[in-house]
Amino acid sequence: MKTCIYPGTFDPITNGHLDVFERACRMFDHVIVGVAENPGKNPFFSVEERLKLVEENIGDYENASAISFSGLLIDFAKQQGANVVIRGLRAASDFEFEFQMALMNRHLGPEIETILVMTKEGYNYTSSNLMKQVSAYGADVSHFVPANVNKALVDRFKKQ
Repeated sequence: MKTCIYPGTFDPITNGHLDVFERACRMFDHVIVGVAENPGKNPFFSVEERLKLVEENIGDYENASAISFSGLLIDFAKQQGANVVIRGLRAASDFEFEFQMALMNRHLGPEIETILVMTKEGYNYTSSNLMKQVSAYGADVSHFVPANVNKALVDRFKKQ
């Protein structure tokens, strides 16, 4: 069975993330969305909130699951029995960082491959950070994020 990890902070998950996820589901027997705790990024949503938002968007896929994790991605992949890590690229500027990460992961776990997938055209400028920044000013981001994420952003910014 070919299992892949699709890791990220997903703070919050966007339609660009879901585009990569859906394609991963077509390529692999099992896709595990790994929601990284990543406190160093000072996430806007808690890991529990991010995991819930992810789960609500992947529930219709029988070959997918979501799990939060902390620590090294490569250790998480090994624990889950994954043989591939899949990452999304929005633009050429993402490549440098992803290339460095892939090389380090290959060093730490040479049995686990990394696949970089370009997002669908139209999502190449969509980032979680941009969605939060624009939403904070009351702008509509509903074309770029799932409905549950849009509601979560609107609700969170109403409280502030």
